[in-house]
Amino acid sequence: MQNLLSFVVVIGFLIFFHELGHFLFARIFGVWVEKFSIGFGPKIVSKKYKDTEYILSAIPLGGYVKMFGENSEEPIKEEEQKLSFSHKNILQKFIIVAAGPIFNLLLGAIIIFFLFLTLGYYSLSPEVGEIRKESPAEKAGLLKNDIVHSINNQKISNWEDMVNILNEGNGEKIELAILRDKKIINFEIVPEIIKTKNIFGEPKNRFIIGITASGKTFHNSLSVPSAFIKSITYSYEMTKLTFLSVVKMIQGKLDLNNVGGPIMIAKIAGEKAQQGFADFLFFLSIISINLGVLNLLPIPVLDGGHLMFFTFEAILRRPVNIKIQNAMNKIGIVFLLTFMMYVIYNDVLKLFK
Repeated sequence: MQNLLSFVVVIGFLIFFHELGHFLFARIFGVWVEKFSIGFGPKIVSKKYKDTEYILSAIPLGGYVKMFGENSEEPIKEEEQKLSFSHKNILQKFIIVAAGPIFNLLLGAIIIFFLFLTLGYYSLSPEVGEIRKESPAEKAGLLKNDIVHSINNQKISNWEDMVNILNEGNGEKIELAILRDKKIINFEIVPEIIKTKNIFGEPKNRFIIGITASGKTFHNSLSVPSAFIKSITYSYEMTKLTFLSVVKMIQGKLDLNNVGGPIMIAKIAGEKAQQGFADFLFFLSIISINLGVLNLLPIPVLDGGHLMFFTFEAILRRPVNIKIQNAMNKIGIVFLLTFMMYVIYNDVLKLFK
């Protein structure tokens, strides 16, 4: 029951924020919004306020904002054209449609900023744990509990800094300074190369010196500017990772069995809710960023599909033929429904494993 409730809260809030983006910019540009719905299918409750009907529908897997004149085949009276979506200029239509996924990306960044500002974050200390036998580190004379101070005169603040510098060095000899008994000791070490795989299962080279972290962590508090910069950086990395995941999936390099659907989201949302509000918010931010990126994909029916049509319209200086749009939208619907059925099937299989 908690999983279901957590799922409804996560999806409902993200859908609301997404549709709010469309709604606000439609109103800013003077478009009449006829309906604002959270969910699809039969109405559970609806309320008309001013000129808009606000609806809560039965199927919580999406939502929509119905704008006047959205269907360019509808006859629009001349005096009503100022309220029509299809009679706005191409830039205004582009902004209205793009606002939904952009609001999701912004929501993710805002939540991450709030978490960084209030909770800070933990880093892994650059303290040496175990040292592998016959490794470059052992041959150079490093000892357990040494603290990596700098590499090539670059200050090391945490373990991640060290890993990044080693990999950027492409195996070239490094000058390593460690802190031992309050003294700085310098070493020259040539890292060794190992073959490993990235998160997509693709082969990659890593450069190591043969040490593991001690496992000690330390807390970092952040000022408002620092939290802002870190949240933007983190949101960008998550956006890039989501986009790359889609590209790898299209290329067949990502195992579709690892793709989760609504059941898996419900399960993880329930687990995060039990772990605490901060974990739940962090999960919410990741899903929001994912939703924003996925909606920007140039697939008919999705916002990205509409943006694709508007781009063609800007290039050709005329709207894409409505019959072509409708045909492509039907293909998009079939694709999305097929994909949704597949991920739900995957989710069910995982539940019984």
